[in-house]
Amino acid sequence: MRLINSELQDLARLNLPELRQSWTHHYDAEVPASMSKELLRLSIGYKLQESMFGGLDRKTLLRLSAMKFGSETTDKVKRAVSRPAPKAGTKFIREWRGKVHEVSVLDDGQFAYSDRRYRSLTIIAREITGTHQSGPKFFGITEAGETKVAGGNALG
Repeated sequence: MRLINSELQDLARLNLPELRQSWTHHYDAEVPASMSKELLRLSIGYKLQESMFGGLDRKTLLRLSAMKFGSETTDKVKRAVSRPAPKAGTKFIREWRGKVHEVSVLDDGQFAYSDRRYRSLTIIAREITGTHQSGPKFFGITEAGETKVAGGNALG
């Protein structure tokens, strides 16, 4: 806890160019030109806390996404919200380029991989492959929420 407090306090000392550099590092994107120093500090602070304590769960993120579109939700969002999350203790094992990768589902719905916590399988798939792709698809999770063992996509 002391570490996160120190990092948050350090944000208060950064000037605008340093904040922009830090924001780019944490979000892996260009800083919007109109972002104020205060908004940069708040958003970087959120990312720091998210990396340490975890972010919003998948269901909440999808509901927020659905709200963004008003009362009309897309079929894709409806399916994603209604799809059951994997149970705590479930393990996804995937071989990628000669290395075996194991992911465990935690009690709070997040995932453990390589001694770190992640909020989604997609982030883990990007970490493993270096490219953006669907985490559930990478680990062989079908539409019904089951794993696909045939074809070598996932074991579990």
